[in-house]
This record gives sequence, structure tokens and C-alpha cells, in this order.
Amino acid sequence: MTRRLAEVAKKVGVSEATVSRVLNDKPGVSPATRQAVLSALDVLGYERPTQLRGERARLVGLVLPELQNPIFPAFAEVIGGALAQLGLTPVLCTQTKGGVSEADYVNLLLQQQVSGVVFAGGLYAQADAPHDHYRRLADRNIPVVLVNAAIEHLGFPAVSCDDAVAVEQAWRHLASLGHERIGLVLGPGDHMPSARKLAAARALGDLPDEYVARAMFSIEGGHAAASRLIDRGVTGFICASDPLALGAVRAARRKGLDVPSQISVVGYDDSALMNCTEPPLTTVRQPIESMGRAVVELLNARIGGSSVPDEELLFEPELVVRGSTAQAPR
Repeated sequence: MTRRLAEVAKKVGVSEATVSRVLNDKPGVSPATRQAVLSALDVLGYERPTQLRGERARLVGLVLPELQNPIFPAFAEVIGGALAQLGLTPVLCTQTKGGVSEADYVNLLLQQQVSGVVFAGGLYAQADAPHDHYRRLADRNIPVVLVNAAIEHLGFPAVSCDDAVAVEQAWRHLASLGHERIGLVLGPGDHMPSARKLAAARALGDLPDEYVARAMFSIEGGHAAASRLIDRGVTGFICASDPLALGAVRAARRKGLDVPSQISVVGYDDSALMNCTEPPLTTVRQPIESMGRAVVELLNARIGGSSVPDEELLFEPELVVRGSTAQAPR
């Protein structure tokens, strides 16, 4: 019991005495704090006291494309924690190959009468993908917030990291090290964040088409794409995710090339453990904490009936220089 009180109190940011008053159905606690405590119980996996089980927490769908890329669990942790503090219970929906689709998850969430939905990576970022399930949410007037590069016609508020600034930081870093043959490893052609990165790179300097490679967002995809670019003479890589960057490092090593003395690699996200790779990965950091809290603030405002602007909020990234970049080979 003491451990439960301590964990719930820490999750919500209140005293153990306040948690105890809620669990014992005592007065003297605001409705918002009471709901936050009950939601924290659900999130932490504790059963509610019998007298409180009839009170159903407000649910928010948190839809992610995968959990293998560490950036998505990181977003889930920040967003889920912020939702719980507001008395909202996150329902994690993760897609798997051959499993439940994003559209199917939307149907399930609608059946559960969710208060809102957050999408962090998904079909909304692909211009050629089906978007009908997003329109169903809009038609039902369900509050929705998107993370990173929304399709404009969907009309939902979005919180994004500035892809143009990210590429500019990475490009100028590699150029300052003397790299003249800089290449990009990006996602699929209809992936909006990748399209933004490509446009920004072309505005910065000479970028031949043969120095751009597309891949699925995985280490294996990065390996295959970077291998082609190495064969074309690229020495400096800007990658659209950290897993793609790790694939580029692997491709260099498979060709007997050293990173960073012969090949330099910059990732994107600064996801977990990138400072523990060999070499530690130079990458562009997304401000996950700030972005996640902005997402929840927008969603909570919509749930509360307030209007919020549909335009995209852009957050500034930060270049984190580590050991995977160095002076270009002479």
C-alpha cells in the first residue's frame, strides 16, 4: 500500500496524503486532482478501490507506427505522463506488420468513445496514403493532434520539429568539416518530413539526385541506401532517423571504411542510447519534452471546448556532435 501511494503520488505530482484521500473517497481534493490520481492508478496497473471502480477515466488514444525506433516510446512516455497529470488515461495503439491497422485502431477508439487521439508518426505523414480514417475522426468532432509534418488538408493542429533547420544544422556541420560530397538517406518519396528535409538540403548547396537515397525506416534500410551512396562517392551522410544512421555506419564498415575518419554520419532524433553506440552518433535532437507537452496542451484545450489554431507549431532542433563525424578525408 505504501509503495502504491508513493508511485501514484510521484506520477501525479501530489503528496501521498492527497492520494490517500482520493483512494478513501474523502473530501478536500479538487476534481482535477482526483481524476489525475485515478488515471495514474490505471496507468500504473493498480486496481481502483471498490467504491471507485464505477468511475471510468477519460481515455485518449495514442497511436504509434512502431516501438522499435526509440523515438516513439520516448514520445509515448512524455505524452502519456502529461495526459495522466490532467486526469486523462492514454490508450497505447502500436501497429505491427500484418496486425491491426491504423484505420482499425481508429474504429476501436471510436467504439471506446475516446475523448481525443494523438498520432505520433503515421499515415498522415504520407501524402499518397489513405486518410479516410482521419476524416471519420473529424466528422465525429473528436479532438486530434498530430506529431511531425501533417498533411495540410486534414485540418488538425500539429506539433513538429523543424525539418529545414535540422538539415541546415547537419549540412553546415559536415561542410565545416570539409565534406563536399554530402548525401541524404531519407524515407519514402511521399513521406512529408523527408520531403521537407530534401527541399531544405537543395536550398543549401549542390545536391545531385544520385546523392539522395530512399529507404524504409530501419537499420537494414539505412544500410542498403547508404551502401549505394558510398559507391557514388558520398563521404558525409545526413539521415532522416537514428536507425537509418546506424545502418549507414554499418554499410561503411562492411565496405572496410572507418567512421568517422573516412565516412561521417549524422542522424536525426537523438533517441535513446545514441551516445552509447560505437562511435557515439552525431545527431539532430528533437525537443521531445517540449513537443510532447505542447501536444497535450493543445489536445486538452480541444477536449475542454476551446478553439486552437490548426497551423503547425514548429520546434527548434539541436545538433548534438559526437564521434561519428570528423574532417573529410583528403
